[in-house]
Amino acid sequence: MRNDLFQPTISTLFIIATLFLSACAAVPPAIPIDTGSAQPGGTVTRGGKTTLNLVGDPVRVGAPLPSAVLVDTHLKNVDLSTMRGEVLILSIVPSLDTKVCERQTHLLGEAKLPAGIRRITISRDLPFAQQRFADETGFTDILYLSDYQKGDFGRATGLLVDQIFLEARSVLVVDKNGIVRYIQVVPELSHLPNLDAAFSKARELLASN
Repeated sequence: MRNDLFQPTISTLFIIATLFLSACAAVPPAIPIDTGSAQPGGTVTRGGKTTLNLVGDPVRVGAPLPSAVLVDTHLKNVDLSTMRGEVLILSIVPSLDTKVCERQTHLLGEAKLPAGIRRITISRDLPFAQQRFADETGFTDILYLSDYQKGDFGRATGLLVDQIFLEARSVLVVDKNGIVRYIQVVPELSHLPNLDAAFSKARELLASN
């Protein structure tokens, strides 16, 4: 009996190779990281084409973090302007239900940071959605805060996106005395912030106090 009936033909190998390459091409591209910053109270873009306005009172480096009531996952009010004694990294995202926001929060949760640096995620998601995200990811070291009620935090920092009423993707670092020392407002909503720069600033502040 001939065995060559069971040998793969050139056309079969070509089909297999094509399917393999197609599967590799289906891997989603890496999310770009922006190193520049827009201004609180200024504008950002969505999809590189649509310009969106940021409304509210612009937060500034060197100024105290403004007072605004947020809600934690236990439905308790939290005002970050009253927190002292720890360096705060505020990772602000439009919604945890999007892949870029999810990735940003994963990077925050996975970072190796020393004690004395507090990780905080802020969005306009409902507290229940934030709790579900924490349960699914296991990132329980993050303090999740919601600005769902009136967007007070977004308005108090100039980070509320006027047309969609979500918070602009951004990162703030606040020192132990409640003073803002670092701000990055990601110019394009679909890009990630430069979290490594924020982590470096937080470590620097922790060491200097």
